Amino acid sequence: MNTLENQTRFESILERAVETRLAAVSRRSLLRSSVLAGGALALGGSVRSAFARQDAGTPEADDAAPFAGPIDVLNYALTLEHLEAAFYRDGLAAIGEAGITGLGFQASVFDWLNEIGAHEASHVTTLTDVITQLGGTPVQEGVYDFGYADAAGFLQVALALEDTGVAAYGGAAQYLIAEDQLLTAALTIHGVEARHAAYLAILNGQNPFPDAFNAPLTPAEVLEIATPFIQQ
Repeated sequence: MNTLENQTRFESILERAVETRLAAVSRRSLLRSSVLAGGALALGGSVRSAFARQDAGTPEADDAAPFAGPIDVLNYALTLEHLEAAFYRDGLAAIGEAGITGLGFQASVFDWLNEIGAHEASHVTTLTDVITQLGGTPVQEGVYDFGYADAAGFLQVALALEDTGVAAYGGAAQYLIAEDQLLTAALTIHGVEARHAAYLAILNGQNPFPDAFNAPLTPAEVLEIATPFIQQ
């Protein structure tokens, strides 16, 4: 199955998820969840707020949960996808093919890294569309500083981002447990992120599958990792 067919299949899953959710939940409820999920984002326009815990005093927020509803979870995922998409887009343009081949890799590695970047951009587009169709307000791309100085540093940060993304999806999946098709769609991203992480581990000379089980990260833990990269 080629890339276009994979993307079409993924988008089809998400379309079915949207249709199912819109049939099951009233628009009023969706808009209310959107306001709760987007309210923090409006404060200063900072993407950091996408990770913020919802006010426990609101009816829709569970004291034990960091998300008010599915739209909130999707915006959390979108925040991470923006981070990754911008990283590959800007980083690969800056270091160029010569930066990668200068490390002793074949030129095809640069092509594969661009393919990873294209995946992240596709995730951004699709999540943005789904959040919009569900009546939510998608979080926007922020301003980032990834702190690397050369191609070797770029690959190290890439691995850190991909590992974080895998663990973040794993930790957030429980909050979509009542949304079968949204959960399935999110897991199709999770699987791709895991493949990215394994490839980046090999490029960094590390074990691509170090454990039998991948430990999930909570939103608070992800925030601690991601915050240094986010300038605004």
